[in-house]
Amino acid sequence: MARVRVLVADDERLLADTIAVGLRRAAMAVDVAYEGRQAIEKIQVNRYDVAVLDRDMPDGTGDDVCRWIIAHGSGPRVLLLTAACGIYDRVEGLGLGADDYLTKPFAFAELVARVQALARRTAPALPPVLERDGLVLDVATRSATRDGRPLPLTHKEFGVLHALMRAQGQAVTTEDLLEQVWDEHADPFTNVVRVTVSTLRRKLGEPQIVQTVPRAGYRVGLP
Repeated sequence: MARVRVLVADDERLLADTIAVGLRRAAMAVDVAYEGRQAIEKIQVNRYDVAVLDRDMPDGTGDDVCRWIIAHGSGPRVLLLTAACGIYDRVEGLGLGADDYLTKPFAFAELVARVQALARRTAPALPPVLERDGLVLDVATRSATRDGRPLPLTHKEFGVLHALMRAQGQAVTTEDLLEQVWDEHADPFTNVVRVTVSTLRRKLGEPQIVQTVPRAGYRVGLP
Protein backbone atom coordinates (compact mmCIF):
# COMPACT_ATOMS: atom_id res chain seq x y z
CA MET A 1 0.00 0.00 0.00
CA ALA A 2 1.01 3.62 -0.33
CA ARG A 3 2.28 5.63 2.58
CA VAL A 4 -0.13 5.30 5.49
CA ARG A 5 -2.02 8.50 6.35
CA VAL A 6 -3.31 8.81 9.90
CA LEU A 7 -5.47 11.25 11.83
CA VAL A 8 -4.68 11.48 15.55
CA ALA A 9 -7.43 13.11 17.63
CA ASP A 10 -6.85 13.68 21.35
CA ASP A 11 -7.48 16.71 23.58
CA GLU A 12 -4.28 15.96 25.51
CA ARG A 13 -2.13 18.04 23.18
CA LEU A 14 1.21 16.73 24.40
CA LEU A 15 0.10 13.14 23.95
CA ALA A 16 -1.44 13.82 20.52
CA ASP A 17 1.70 15.59 19.33
CA THR A 18 3.94 12.85 20.75
CA ILE A 19 1.94 10.14 18.99
CA ALA A 20 2.13 12.13 15.75
CA VAL A 21 5.91 12.51 15.97
CA GLY A 22 6.33 8.79 16.64
CA LEU A 23 4.09 7.74 13.75
CA ARG A 24 5.93 10.09 11.40
CA ARG A 25 9.18 8.43 12.44
CA ALA A 26 7.53 5.17 11.35
CA ALA A 27 7.17 6.76 7.88
CA MET A 28 3.48 7.65 8.17
CA ALA A 29 1.82 10.93 7.18
CA VAL A 30 0.01 12.27 10.24
CA ASP A 31 -2.49 15.07 10.91
CA VAL A 32 -3.61 16.08 14.41
CA ALA A 33 -6.91 17.30 15.86
CA TYR A 34 -7.50 18.33 19.48
CA GLU A 35 -11.31 18.26 19.41
CA GLY A 36 -13.93 15.92 18.04
CA ARG A 37 -15.49 18.55 15.80
CA GLN A 38 -12.09 19.42 14.38
CA ALA A 39 -11.45 15.73 13.68
CA ILE A 40 -14.67 15.45 11.67
CA GLU A 41 -13.79 18.58 9.69
CA LYS A 42 -10.43 17.06 8.74
CA ILE A 43 -11.99 13.73 7.74
CA GLN A 44 -14.42 15.60 5.48
CA VAL A 45 -11.59 17.14 3.44
CA ASN A 46 -8.79 14.55 3.68
CA ARG A 47 -8.53 10.84 2.96
CA TYR A 48 -7.17 8.85 5.93
CA ASP A 49 -6.32 5.19 6.24
CA VAL A 50 -6.62 5.15 10.04
CA ALA A 51 -8.13 7.47 12.67
CA VAL A 52 -6.71 7.19 16.21
CA LEU A 53 -9.42 8.68 18.44
CA ASP A 54 -9.46 9.44 22.15
CA ARG A 55 -12.88 8.55 23.57
CA ASP A 56 -12.94 11.41 26.07
CA MET A 57 -12.43 14.56 23.96
CA PRO A 58 -14.58 17.66 24.50
CA ASP A 59 -16.67 19.19 21.71
CA GLY A 60 -17.43 15.77 20.25
CA THR A 61 -15.97 12.64 21.82
CA GLY A 62 -14.06 9.92 20.00
CA ASP A 63 -17.28 7.93 20.17
CA ASP A 64 -19.10 10.72 18.30
CA VAL A 65 -16.39 10.85 15.65
CA CYS A 66 -16.50 7.07 15.29
CA ARG A 67 -20.28 7.13 14.85
CA TRP A 68 -19.93 9.87 12.21
CA ILE A 69 -17.35 7.82 10.28
CA ILE A 70 -19.54 4.70 10.36
CA ALA A 71 -22.67 6.64 9.37
CA HIS A 72 -20.98 8.20 6.34
CA GLY A 73 -19.22 5.02 5.21
CA SER A 74 -15.95 4.47 3.31
CA GLY A 75 -13.97 6.36 5.94
CA PRO A 76 -10.79 5.42 7.79
CA ARG A 77 -10.33 2.42 10.05
CA VAL A 78 -10.84 3.47 13.68
CA LEU A 79 -8.59 2.81 16.67
CA LEU A 80 -10.09 4.08 19.94
CA LEU A 81 -7.89 5.18 22.85
CA THR A 82 -9.16 5.42 26.43
CA ALA A 83 -8.04 5.30 30.04
CA ALA A 84 -10.98 2.98 30.83
CA CYS A 85 -9.74 -0.60 30.80
CA GLY A 86 -12.78 -2.68 31.77
CA ILE A 87 -14.16 -5.37 29.50
CA TYR A 88 -17.47 -3.49 29.24
CA ASP A 89 -15.64 -0.40 27.99
CA ARG A 90 -13.81 -2.39 25.31
CA VAL A 91 -17.00 -4.12 24.20
CA GLU A 92 -18.85 -0.80 24.11
CA GLY A 93 -16.10 0.81 22.02
CA LEU A 94 -16.05 -2.00 19.50
CA GLY A 95 -19.84 -1.99 19.45
CA LEU A 96 -19.73 1.56 18.09
CA GLY A 97 -18.10 0.20 14.96
CA ALA A 98 -14.47 0.80 15.89
CA ASP A 99 -11.95 -1.61 14.40
CA ASP A 100 -9.62 -1.76 17.40
CA TYR A 101 -9.26 -0.53 20.96
CA LEU A 102 -6.20 0.38 23.04
CA THR A 103 -6.09 1.42 26.69
CA LYS A 104 -3.83 4.10 28.15
CA PRO A 105 -1.03 3.87 29.02
CA PHE A 106 0.15 1.79 26.10
CA ALA A 107 3.45 0.70 24.59
CA PHE A 108 4.11 2.87 21.57
CA ALA A 109 5.41 -0.09 19.56
CA GLU A 110 2.01 -1.74 20.01
CA LEU A 111 0.20 1.39 18.81
CA VAL A 112 2.36 1.49 15.67
CA ALA A 113 1.76 -2.21 15.00
CA ARG A 114 -2.01 -1.81 15.38
CA VAL A 115 -2.15 1.24 13.12
CA GLN A 116 -0.13 -0.60 10.48
CA ALA A 117 -2.39 -3.65 10.75
CA LEU A 118 -5.52 -1.51 10.31
CA ALA A 119 -3.99 0.33 7.36
CA ARG A 120 -3.35 -2.96 5.59
CA ARG A 121 -7.09 -3.60 5.71
CA THR A 122 -7.91 -0.42 3.78
CA ALA A 123 -6.31 -1.48 0.50
CA PRO A 124 -6.12 -4.59 -1.67
CA ALA A 125 -3.29 -6.90 -0.68
CA LEU A 126 -0.07 -6.41 -2.62
CA PRO A 127 3.06 -8.58 -2.56
CA PRO A 128 5.62 -7.42 0.04
CA VAL A 129 8.22 -7.07 -2.72
CA LEU A 130 7.31 -5.04 -5.82
CA GLU A 131 9.33 -5.48 -9.01
CA ARG A 132 9.37 -3.77 -12.40
CA ASP A 133 12.05 -3.54 -15.08
CA GLY A 134 14.93 -4.38 -12.74
CA LEU A 135 13.62 -2.14 -9.96
CA VAL A 136 12.88 -4.00 -6.69
CA LEU A 137 11.08 -2.42 -3.73
CA ASP A 138 10.94 -4.32 -0.43
CA VAL A 139 8.14 -2.80 1.61
CA ALA A 140 8.93 -4.66 4.83
CA THR A 141 12.55 -3.51 5.00
CA ARG A 142 11.89 -0.18 3.25
CA SER A 143 14.75 -0.86 0.86
CA ALA A 144 15.08 -0.57 -2.91
CA THR A 145 17.52 -1.81 -5.54
CA ARG A 146 17.90 -1.36 -9.27
CA ASP A 147 19.62 -4.17 -11.14
CA GLY A 148 20.99 -5.30 -7.78
CA ARG A 149 22.38 -1.86 -6.85
CA PRO A 150 21.12 -0.54 -3.47
CA LEU A 151 19.34 2.81 -3.66
CA PRO A 152 19.86 5.26 -0.74
CA LEU A 153 16.37 6.75 -0.71
CA THR A 154 14.91 9.25 1.75
CA HIS A 155 11.48 8.58 3.30
CA LYS A 156 9.79 10.87 0.79
CA GLU A 157 11.63 9.36 -2.19
CA PHE A 158 10.72 5.86 -1.02
CA GLY A 159 7.11 6.96 -0.54
CA VAL A 160 6.88 8.40 -4.06
CA LEU A 161 8.51 5.32 -5.59
CA HIS A 162 6.19 3.04 -3.59
CA ALA A 163 3.11 4.91 -4.78
CA LEU A 164 4.29 4.68 -8.39
CA MET A 165 5.26 1.01 -8.14
CA ARG A 166 1.93 -0.05 -6.67
CA ALA A 167 0.13 1.70 -9.54
CA GLN A 168 1.57 -1.08 -11.74
CA GLY A 169 2.48 1.08 -14.69
CA GLN A 170 -0.51 3.43 -14.51
CA ALA A 171 0.03 7.17 -14.17
CA VAL A 172 -0.24 8.73 -10.70
CA THR A 173 -1.13 12.42 -10.50
CA THR A 174 0.91 14.98 -8.62
CA GLU A 175 -2.12 15.58 -6.39
CA ASP A 176 -2.34 11.89 -5.49
CA LEU A 177 1.38 11.74 -4.71
CA LEU A 178 1.07 14.83 -2.53
CA GLU A 179 -1.84 13.28 -0.63
CA GLN A 180 -0.24 9.84 -0.22
CA VAL A 181 3.32 10.86 0.69
CA TRP A 182 2.94 14.20 2.47
CA ASP A 183 0.21 15.47 4.83
CA GLU A 184 -2.29 18.30 5.20
CA HIS A 185 0.46 20.85 5.81
CA ALA A 186 1.81 20.41 2.27
CA ASP A 187 1.04 23.40 0.05
CA PRO A 188 -1.05 22.16 -2.92
CA PHE A 189 0.83 24.67 -5.11
CA THR A 190 4.27 23.52 -4.00
CA ASN A 191 6.79 21.98 -6.38
CA VAL A 192 7.92 19.46 -3.75
CA VAL A 193 6.68 16.49 -5.80
CA ARG A 194 8.57 17.61 -8.89
CA VAL A 195 11.75 18.19 -6.86
CA THR A 196 11.45 14.79 -5.14
CA VAL A 197 10.89 13.02 -8.48
CA SER A 198 13.94 14.82 -9.88
CA THR A 199 16.23 13.64 -7.07
CA LEU A 200 14.70 10.16 -7.25
CA ARG A 201 15.49 9.97 -10.96
CA ARG A 202 19.12 10.90 -10.31
CA LYS A 203 19.45 8.11 -7.76
CA LEU A 204 17.73 5.58 -10.03
CA GLY A 205 20.15 6.33 -12.88
CA GLU A 206 19.85 5.53 -16.57
CA PRO A 207 17.84 4.54 -18.47
CA GLN A 208 15.11 6.65 -16.89
CA ILE A 209 12.39 4.48 -15.38
CA VAL A 210 10.19 7.21 -13.85
CA GLN A 211 8.34 8.66 -16.82
CA THR A 212 6.40 11.92 -17.02
CA VAL A 213 2.95 11.42 -18.51
CA PRO A 214 1.73 14.78 -19.91
CA ARG A 215 -1.34 16.10 -18.07
CA ALA A 216 -1.55 12.83 -16.09
CA GLY A 217 1.42 12.68 -13.70
CA TYR A 218 4.14 10.07 -13.43
CA ARG A 219 4.49 6.34 -14.03
CA VAL A 220 7.17 3.69 -13.50
CA GLY A 221 8.34 1.68 -16.48
CA LEU A 222 10.86 1.78 -19.29
CA PRO A 223 9.67 3.67 -22.39
